[in-house]
Amino acid sequence: MNKTAKKLLAVLDELDSSEQSNILSFAEFLLDKAKKEGRITHVATEPLDIPRPTEERVVAAIKRLSETYPMIQKNTMLDQTASLMSAHILQGRAASDVIDELEVLFKEHYLKKKNLEK
Repeated sequence: MNKTAKKLLAVLDELDSSEQSNILSFAEFLLDKAKKEGRITHVATEPLDIPRPTEERVVAAIKRLSETYPMIQKNTMLDQTASLMSAHILQGRAASDVIDELEVLFKEHYLKKKNLEK
């Protein structure tokens, strides 16, 4: 969760239910407006079914997984993704092993996001 979301939740905790309802209504209004203006498009809430090719490079896997999980903010995974990419390029780890770990990483972030939304 980013700083803005954390701050918003902290503010919401301080408000009574009527004020929280007003904030939610305003946020929904802004979201609807942004969608109508084409600034926001629908983002899938479930992973897309993009199969893993038999032969795949690490960079292509990151791109595929980013497309498979469009609901995940990739900046939250940047350090972990870069670390795995470095392990492949600099340390010679096998692409298939790194891609296996990337698959797990993306799925974990998806499940964490899904659980936070409940």
